[in-house]
Amino acid sequence: MKALNNFDKRNRFVFGVTLVASVGGFLFGFDLVIIAGALPFLEKDFHLTPALKGFAVSSAILGAIAGPLFGLWFTDRIGRKKTMMVAAVFFMLSTAGTAFARGILDFGLWRFMGGIGIGLAMMSSPIYIAELSPPEKRGVLVNVNQLSNVIGINLAVIVSYFFSFDDMGWRWMFAAQAVPVLFLMMGLMMIPESPRWLAAKKRLPEALKVLKRINTPEVAAAELDAMQKTLETETGGLHNLMQPGLRRALLVGIIIMVFSQINGVNMMLLYAPSILAEAGVSVGSHAILSSIPIYVFIFICTIAAFGLIKRFSRRGLLITSVCGMCVAHLLMAINLYLHWPPIYTLFPMLLATGAFTLGLAPLSWIIVAEIFPNRSRGKALAIVCFFLYLSSFITAQCFPMLTSWFAGKYNNTAGMYMVFAMICLSCVVFCWKMVPETKGLSLEAITSFWENNTKSNDINSDPVKADQQAIVCK
Repeated sequence: MKALNNFDKRNRFVFGVTLVASVGGFLFGFDLVIIAGALPFLEKDFHLTPALKGFAVSSAILGAIAGPLFGLWFTDRIGRKKTMMVAAVFFMLSTAGTAFARGILDFGLWRFMGGIGIGLAMMSSPIYIAELSPPEKRGVLVNVNQLSNVIGINLAVIVSYFFSFDDMGWRWMFAAQAVPVLFLMMGLMMIPESPRWLAAKKRLPEALKVLKRINTPEVAAAELDAMQKTLETETGGLHNLMQPGLRRALLVGIIIMVFSQINGVNMMLLYAPSILAEAGVSVGSHAILSSIPIYVFIFICTIAAFGLIKRFSRRGLLITSVCGMCVAHLLMAINLYLHWPPIYTLFPMLLATGAFTLGLAPLSWIIVAEIFPNRSRGKALAIVCFFLYLSSFITAQCFPMLTSWFAGKYNNTAGMYMVFAMICLSCVVFCWKMVPETKGLSLEAITSFWENNTKSNDINSDPVKADQQAIVCK
């Protein structure tokens, strides 16, 4: 009975720290999407041009570009927990600043501060959860961060709707973020530092104390011993990523993450109320309400994606996902060109966001996490995340201007979605030619594949041999 009670206590502890750390993912989703509901009101109050609309949306993403680079230094120097606290401080400053902004310039500045918080949180939260999770639960617990992100997206839409009946309600939309930020701050005061970071800093008694709250004393001691042995042999550096094979892996990681941002679906999420308004749905609460099915659908697809990822190959699901997005953009272009009823706009938006959420959205992170060797994974992810947010910023900044250009030139925005369809088609070709199949393979086999500079389209029909030597492409 005592052993059972200790088991339940350890489970509650692991779940508790995961819940606290995943608030970073929640704030990422909430902060980036709350602007979608506020944008029609900001446009009216601040008299925004298309370029300034892009600035209002992309200023947070611009801040997020710097976040991963700072986060890499912070997570190693001051720890995972303190890095999340720094992110929470940036979130709180952004919450107060945007709620009381007097113009678009100071609004953009405070959004930029929130973006730095996003970058820090998305580097430190998943690392923290992974380093505290028992091996058999790590996958599920790390995915809680992604689920929290989607919950944050949905709550941002609901909050936007409830505050959309007042012309000044957009200020309350941003002020509402203070609630989860305070929860994160208070929660961080009660959880420990990552045992792996403590072990790296030679604070072994503290690391062992945390490990005993996760595992039995015997398992905790053995895990700490394994950590020490690993730390003694790790010598990773940026120069390793410049080796021929790993350089190719880095290129694949960067391009797949860039594709995840420039495919057009994120613009559907960020600008959903505005897109619906331009299609004929009234600006304000009605546009926000019409976009809610899209965000709820994303939540459902996020749950469904776990089963699909477990059952199907990485490349097969990835290519199918991007093909679905391509079809959705073509339908959106036809819809806008033929001036179908406004409600029809929802169907291609649902198809695009569903295909994205079921495939490219989760798989881009999974594949990037798998293709880099252990000794260089952190540094590689920092570089990849830099390009991720940079491409996201450029897309968010250019989307309203390009949409306005198509509307002025052709009296229709259908051309914008034809561009996105072509981008998705090029992504399909890239995934087919360059992205290797990593499902079911050990990290050591994947590392060997890149270090031996094996071509990604080499097919080895023997999975056992492949797991010893290289990657199987199916």
